[in-house]
Amino acid sequence: MADHKRKVSSASSSDEHPATGYAQGTAVALMKRPKTSEAPDSDSTALVQAGPKRTSGLQAPIMHLTGHSGEVTSCRFSGDGERIASGSADKQVFLWSTYGDCANYGVLQGHKGGILEVQWMPGNEKLITASADHTAAIWDTVTGERLKRCRHHTAAVNSCCPLNEGTGDTSTFASASDDGRLIVWDARARHPAAVMDHRLPLTSVAASACGTTVYSGSLDNAVTIWDMRTRSAVDSLRGHSGTVMGLSVSPRTGNYLASTSLDNTVRLWDLRPYSKLLNRCERVFTGAPHGFEMNLIRPAFDKDEMMVASGSADRTLTIWGLRSGEIRYKLPGHKGCVTQADFHPREPVVLSGSVDRSMFVGEL
Repeated sequence: MADHKRKVSSASSSDEHPATGYAQGTAVALMKRPKTSEAPDSDSTALVQAGPKRTSGLQAPIMHLTGHSGEVTSCRFSGDGERIASGSADKQVFLWSTYGDCANYGVLQGHKGGILEVQWMPGNEKLITASADHTAAIWDTVTGERLKRCRHHTAAVNSCCPLNEGTGDTSTFASASDDGRLIVWDARARHPAAVMDHRLPLTSVAASACGTTVYSGSLDNAVTIWDMRTRSAVDSLRGHSGTVMGLSVSPRTGNYLASTSLDNTVRLWDLRPYSKLLNRCERVFTGAPHGFEMNLIRPAFDKDEMMVASGSADRTLTIWGLRSGEIRYKLPGHKGCVTQADFHPREPVVLSGSVDRSMFVGEL
């Protein structure tokens, strides 16, 4: 994203969302003007276009999405990459098209507190949210209906994640809260499927594709590993010297876990059963400070597990090579702490959200 000059070329969307009447988000294409020159053949009148080679189907190399009236705390591509969901401190979830004008085609409302995390469920039609209003929820993004409101927590729900994602389960998910409890929900059932108590506030949660293992981050500077078959903690990953703020499991193999922390590092953990590493920490990434705001900053892996990304308090999105540990991209543009990173599931495109109330979608 940093390689392109940012010039406003077009904007899309109307002032109000047609269904709700609320202000609709706006997407602006930020493009480098292509150079043109006469073809060397004097008999030809065709123009030869020069400039960076495009690597995706985006309308422009960089798209700037605005519309939230509060900090963007979480944003994710859908599993097919066609849509984007963003959650904000303004208590709303915006739904966007990835391609074309990146139109803001839907708004989900109902939470009474800020949205702290959004996650797509398998099938790309349902969305789960975690909120500061002590609840989690599951939504139908086609109709805009809230399918279930989960109210068993007694403090802010900081994180949520789908369970059994590898099997296509669209009803089961987990939530982690400041009340120290990790709760498993089934949208078809009235009561929680399982409740596990960590005794300290939980900041983040992630799960293996099969759903048998769940990982949670907490104020104890560790990642706790939970066995969903016994509903108990079976191990922990230690090495951070500050609170663990975000977690992500590698999407292709599930062999790695990335964690962000207030110690200003991102750690890569080897989850394979017979890891040769004593503490399972394979690599420590530096260069993305967390800052005094202590925001929930969530990492992400690319689809091929060759890169890992994290936001930063220095207003940039940092991307490292997974094997080398070296910084491959340091992407500027935001005017505040970058809270979320996500990679497109099919193309070399990255998404970032920030406390500046906006998002960037850009090619790598």
